Amino acid sequence: MGIRKQNIAALSKAITLVESTKPEHQEIANTVIEACLTQESKTLRIGITGVPGVGKSTFIEGFGKMLTKMGKKVAVLTVDPTSSKTKGSILGDKTRMQELVQDPNAYIRPSPSGDSLGGVTRKTRESIILLEAAGYDTIIIETVGVGQSETAVHSMVDFFLLLKLSGAGDELQGIKRGIMEMADAVAINKADGKNLQAAKLAEIEFRRALQLFPPKENGWSPKVVRCSALENTGLNDIWDIIQSYVKTTSSNGYFKTNRQQQNKSWLVQHIEQSLKNDFNQDPKIKVILPEIEERVTLGKLSPFNAAQQLLDIYRNM
Repeated sequence: MGIRKQNIAALSKAITLVESTKPEHQEIANTVIEACLTQESKTLRIGITGVPGVGKSTFIEGFGKMLTKMGKKVAVLTVDPTSSKTKGSILGDKTRMQELVQDPNAYIRPSPSGDSLGGVTRKTRESIILLEAAGYDTIIIETVGVGQSETAVHSMVDFFLLLKLSGAGDELQGIKRGIMEMADAVAINKADGKNLQAAKLAEIEFRRALQLFPPKENGWSPKVVRCSALENTGLNDIWDIIQSYVKTTSSNGYFKTNRQQQNKSWLVQHIEQSLKNDFNQDPKIKVILPEIEERVTLGKLSPFNAAQQLLDIYRNM
């Protein structure tokens, strides 16, 4: 198969099929994914998040280039924000990582987020399987840093890195329990020049904050580090932290069980999505839904009874 032979054109075509909503494309994509599944994967999946402007693209480019120099094959899945009105993409990640995209040992795939949760494409998980089959041993998944995308990405990676800024009130404003609990490491980016002192203070604040959280079930204590993607400083330290994390979680069995739990979660979510799609595509539902929606809008029917009526029609089709 072209993908296992590391044919980039075949890989890109397969991901396009995976992202397609056409039923005929989905059938082909499912067959390809099944052929790409492997029992033992020596890959590492890294999630990277942070607010817009934190420097994710610059960081990923510098980090990716460092890894390819080590002999790693790096794939980057980025979510290109899509306008909810025009459906047009706002950013193009390949233009923001011009050096990395030319690296023969790197592959960058920007995908429009569309209406999927928090800007994470529904098909990211399937893309990961294809990339791993194509020989990429390090998969980086970037979130747009808004909404609930962090939770979605956290559910599909091994290591979760939170990028933060200093000197912009971000060190305190950004200490939110949910995102901090998910982070396996916090990197204070742009720790250079006039920002260096503020970054040192932010590092102290985050270390104090992390001490307030209960121990993680994986036996890992989250780390805080300073870095400058622009000056390529601190990137090696982050890689050392990731390697230490893999060693710790592999030795206590968490790394493997976490992957297994993720597979189970993917199954449940796919069932939910498939049922939703099947419901919306049902001919009877399509006919009666506008009328039901209007009655609910006018307050003539409660949303709960409306949903029950629709489900009864769907079940008795």
